[in-house]
Amino acid sequence: MQKFALLVLASALVSCSFAQVGGGSAAFGQRQNSADANERAKRVISKDEMPPDSSSTFIDASVLINVKADEYVAVFGISHEGATLEEARQKMDATVAAFMQDVKGLGIKENDLYVDFVAQNRIYGFEVAGDLAREKIVGFEVKKNVSIRYQNPADLDRFIAAASKSQIFDLVKVDYIVKDIATIQKRLMATATAVVKRKAANLSGLMGNSNRKPVQIYAERYSSYYPTDMYRSYVAEEAESITSYRQNLTVQRARKPRSFYLDPLAADTFDQVINPAVTEPVVQFTLYLKVRYAPTAAAKAGPRKTKSS
Repeated sequence: MQKFALLVLASALVSCSFAQVGGGSAAFGQRQNSADANERAKRVISKDEMPPDSSSTFIDASVLINVKADEYVAVFGISHEGATLEEARQKMDATVAAFMQDVKGLGIKENDLYVDFVAQNRIYGFEVAGDLAREKIVGFEVKKNVSIRYQNPADLDRFIAAASKSQIFDLVKVDYIVKDIATIQKRLMATATAVVKRKAANLSGLMGNSNRKPVQIYAERYSSYYPTDMYRSYVAEEAESITSYRQNLTVQRARKPRSFYLDPLAADTFDQVINPAVTEPVVQFTLYLKVRYAPTAAAKAGPRKTKSS
């Protein structure tokens, strides 16, 4: 019998149950995301943004607002194949018609549905004759998307059930629609302005000098983050590690389920958060405001001198 060395590093599989304190995402996932990095980058002062003189100072504010979407658009992907193009098209038409009929039965109106033609492809296969494998057309494929606009987020489960009834299993994406962004930005500006004024008052108390006024806005940076781009994934598992010097050893690994979670911007990195308590995915809008404060003209001139008698 051939001798071989086998090293097994054993560890137990971890059940993902960390209660509400951490959760599997905190233990196994990556907390940092591109949204966090973008918010930090907005607050970096470049050389060109430095105060022009030693008497000036910057006061900034970073605010966040959580906004529930006004409506949603769910996109379902459909694909059908056929030996002929006509066969593929007939299958597609039948599936789309049945799905749309079921969705309309759920209270969705005709103008809230849209069918988008995506692609029409030829399918190639190989015909083997002797030692020659010749590529040839063996069928056709048609792809379409069905978009559904709706207001109640709970309706999505009903759409998924109707889709599965028609053998549609590809939910491509869900878009979150916020209609009045201008009003949201106006509210962010009002909140950021209040934060800047509060910081200026605190600074005046600290320095004992209230003769500074805002003279220039150096940065006014808005950003928006949608749930579609804020989901992260992780695998909660601890596995054995096997090292073997025997060449014919086959290792069959178990399937590791991947979990997904919404990872929004953290409130503790902002001066103020509007609508901080939310129980569903929301759209996050942010504003970073940087204002230069400088001494007033009277303060620069100094106290007025009086003539001696």
